[in-house]
Amino acid sequence: MAAQGEGNGRHSKNLQLSNGVERGAAVVDFVLIGALLSLLFLAIVQLTLILHVRNTLIDAAASGARYGTLADRNDGDARDRTVQLITAALNSEFARDVATSESTYQGIRTLEVTVRAPLPVIGFIGPRALLEVKGHAAIQP
Repeated sequence: MAAQGEGNGRHSKNLQLSNGVERGAAVVDFVLIGALLSLLFLAIVQLTLILHVRNTLIDAAASGARYGTLADRNDGDARDRTVQLITAALNSEFARDVATSESTYQGIRTLEVTVRAPLPVIGFIGPRALLEVKGHAAIQP
């Protein structure tokens, strides 16, 4: 029986040594995993913001093009309407470069509204004129 007691004593000493070596490892693991998950979360939020800005610009360009093709409107009205929609939804920085032109799409005369805006990389800040979207509407004969 004494042999069994000695074995238990050695086993408990080994447990104490191994617990001392790994002491604080859970804190380090928590910090590393927490930082990684935070970075992943921020990347997903930024991607969502980029898609929101892109979709908003596409909608504003298409709405402006449709507005400009009404019977009593012209391409200047389309540009103004597009700038108004972008400024109301996002920011005036995104509405700085709006152009209109007439084009032919599958044999139909269309009014094309082109918006060049910054690509939001960090928040709403990003390189200028990197994001380009277009909206079309058929011109009424």
